[in-house]
Amino acid sequence: MEKYLIVGLGNPGDEYALTRHNTGYMVLDAFAKASNAVFSDCRYGYVAEASLRGRKIVLLKPTTYMNLSGNAVRYWLGKENIDQERLLVISDDVALPLGCFRLKASGSNGGHNGLGHIQQLIGQQYARLRMGIGADYAMGGQIDWVLGNYSKEELDILQPSIETALKIIESFVLAGIDITMNQYNKLGKKPAKTLDT
Repeated sequence: MEKYLIVGLGNPGDEYALTRHNTGYMVLDAFAKASNAVFSDCRYGYVAEASLRGRKIVLLKPTTYMNLSGNAVRYWLGKENIDQERLLVISDDVALPLGCFRLKASGSNGGHNGLGHIQQLIGQQYARLRMGIGADYAMGGQIDWVLGNYSKEELDILQPSIETALKIIESFVLAGIDITMNQYNKLGKKPAKTLDT
């Protein structure tokens, strides 16, 4: 059976639950709910399993805190014997407007500490889905911004991109990264909703 590792980056603990930095967690929570999968507290992360047309999907929310996310990713790739080509990491991204997203087959960490640590341990050759959180902060305010909570209005803008992210995960598993990028990246260039709508 083909196996896939889908990782949503974030920080464990209720105080981080609705922060922008936990957008990866939010996507995985939504996918697990739609798949009737339940997370268990395992080594280096909360882990759940789902299946899709004969393929096994391991869902991982690292509990190492963001800056050490690579420890969890490397461990679960090895434990489940999953090829790196079947790894998809979902993270927040201040370089993209809220509600936008971008899927890439590989590349740099873009200044994201979680992606940076993963890159240190396994290299750049893994797929990543960046979920836009915007950058409405003054110089030097990035940490407070990413660790700040979404407002209700912002969550309304985020929700359509989370729903699309679930389709992206399914397409990644069933069709592969190239077809999925071609199909979905054009949809992620502008948010489905804005604060004005």
